[in-house]
Amino acid sequence: MRSPRRRPVQILVGVLTVLAVAAALLWQPVFTREDRPSGSVTLSTGVTTGVYARYGQLLRGQLARDAPGLEMTLAPSVGSVENIRRLVAGEADFAIATADALATYQATGGEGAERLRACARLYDDYLQLVVPAGSAVRETADLAGLRVGVGQDGSGVQLVTRELLAAAGLDMEADVRAVREGINDMPRMLEAGRIDAFFWSGGLPTNAVTRLAARLDIRLVPLGDLLPALSGRGPHSGFYRAAVMPPDAYPDIAGSDVIDTIAVANLLVTTEESDDALTEQITRSVINGRDRIGQEVHAAQRVDLRTAIYTRPLELHPGARAYYRSAKV
Repeated sequence: MRSPRRRPVQILVGVLTVLAVAAALLWQPVFTREDRPSGSVTLSTGVTTGVYARYGQLLRGQLARDAPGLEMTLAPSVGSVENIRRLVAGEADFAIATADALATYQATGGEGAERLRACARLYDDYLQLVVPAGSAVRETADLAGLRVGVGQDGSGVQLVTRELLAAAGLDMEADVRAVREGINDMPRMLEAGRIDAFFWSGGLPTNAVTRLAARLDIRLVPLGDLLPALSGRGPHSGFYRAAVMPPDAYPDIAGSDVIDTIAVANLLVTTEESDDALTEQITRSVINGRDRIGQEVHAAQRVDLRTAIYTRPLELHPGARAYYRSAKV
């Protein structure tokens, strides 16, 4: 004979099942497959052998996983300054740029500066002064009269190189023989003896420097001593901070030790016109891809929710802000 208590138990189980199914139907991810952004966007990156370009490639791969209907086109550039100009001209939807370049663009009244918005703080660029191992250059002031790679016109490297030289008491136009080439060419020129040194600003490690170290005995000149003199030189100076390059950044540099240098943050940037849902998805993919991207761009391992929201000198785009709120930052 069936127990009289069995029926209430069955009813209770049925109710719980219905509630569970209802909860599953009501609980949806922020973007369903149907309402994920689709179409195409352009990301302005950097020189092909720099970290900007590789970061862009890996972010595009992450975006393909997160939003398969959204295609990202990568546009190589000479660096931060050109990237900012592309954004305000409508030639790119997103770009990577250093905080000091953005602050300078704002302070000098760059066209459309008020429209710039940030998605995330990414990773830090490290300022690097590369010389042959046997060079007599021990500090930046020793570059006087030498042939120095200062970066291409329109690059963030050239902007910060000018400041570093000035902090060492040198004028880039008068006191050194400035060679306006980028990281694609400067290592080859140093190897051939066509320049005596070059400056670079990039994430660690930069592939072009790694490959040069495998072919030529080189040395990194400390730059940390210039930080006090950089202070107060302009609106950009507040974005430089003391940093060290660890020995394992470039293991092929013989006798490499901890090098005192200067770092500056990179931001993923867009404009106020960017669609909120699109910007939210791009920002989400930056955070989602941190571990995968960080396996190849080691500096990207530092990207996380706690630091990504600090995007001074730019305000967060509303779409990026919506993502961080959904992630309970």
